[in-house]
Amino acid sequence: MSTELSRRDLARAVGAAMIATHSAGAAAARRWPITEGPNTPKLCMISSPNPNERGMRRIKQLGVDYVLMSGPRIPWEEAQLRAILDRHKEGGLTVWNMMISGFPNTLYGRPGRDQEIENVRKSIRAAGKVGLPVVEYNFYAHRATEGYYEEPGRAGAGMLSFDYEKIKDLPPLPEEGAHSLEEMWANITYFLKAVVPVAKEANVRLALHPNDPPAPVSRGSGQIMASLEGWKRLVDIVPSPYNGITFDCGVTRELGEDPVEVCRYFGKRDCINHVHFRNVRMKIPRQKYTEVFPDEGEVDMFGVMKELVRQKYPRLIYPEHPRGLDADREQPNSGQYAGWVFNVAYARAMLQAAIASV
Repeated sequence: MSTELSRRDLARAVGAAMIATHSAGAAAARRWPITEGPNTPKLCMISSPNPNERGMRRIKQLGVDYVLMSGPRIPWEEAQLRAILDRHKEGGLTVWNMMISGFPNTLYGRPGRDQEIENVRKSIRAAGKVGLPVVEYNFYAHRATEGYYEEPGRAGAGMLSFDYEKIKDLPPLPEEGAHSLEEMWANITYFLKAVVPVAKEANVRLALHPNDPPAPVSRGSGQIMASLEGWKRLVDIVPSPYNGITFDCGVTRELGEDPVEVCRYFGKRDCINHVHFRNVRMKIPRQKYTEVFPDEGEVDMFGVMKELVRQKYPRLIYPEHPRGLDADREQPNSGQYAGWVFNVAYARAMLQAAIASV
């Protein structure tokens, strides 16, 4: 009997020690302040190729160490990119993502697209040589921005709304033409099969931004990234981590989808190469919605952030689309800085809480 008791006592003692060790380890892992690391998301803000000291300080003062921007005219050159990265490094910032553009013949399947694609391939190689991790791009025949309008939000803050009814009958523009959905799929397939192998060799991930707004048809042209089915089809054209998407939780809700579930789907396939973090109120999927403050919309922002942390997603999160605040409107040259401060602070709180809870 005493032997049995001693064994039980020993088992309890070992168990208690294990629990205490686990709790101590968890407490150590959650020591504050929680900061970004190699296997956590990283907040970013937008910058420019040649920022001044004031602009870089404004970013750093928010605790943001990473930036993205539109890239130069293609083809990019190694020296050109290195100068941009070095300039930001002087200000304590790392350039992680550049948007590439300038290939209209590729979009529309016109003569001259092979030269454009070669310019994109050269640009990706240059990005790889300077260590730029992500190149982002768009692929739409026409962006349906004519359907945007502003409406007042809380206390009169400016909200950006979209209504497909305003634009559904607009004709194609002469310089763009009208392109069927399958024609656009053929064009993106031709593009991806040419550039993804180069991206893999250069160790540069590609991120296609979804159609935003995700109108079903934009001035007579189909939109390949205006549905969840389209997003899934895109990454299956050339299955590779280098053929990925910009996961935008706001656009996901605009489609009528669950952002957490969609994040999980693409995260499991390792094809989320960039993240846009914003909120909306959706009225009619793909057709009518309002972009709102990140704390008041339908997207489970904390759920999205926790899912990214669970995935150990290590790339950028861009808390984009600041709302129209009086503090910025009264200062015309503010660059919506007060709005950016709100978005970044909200995203950082979500990130710290997610790291602590996962």
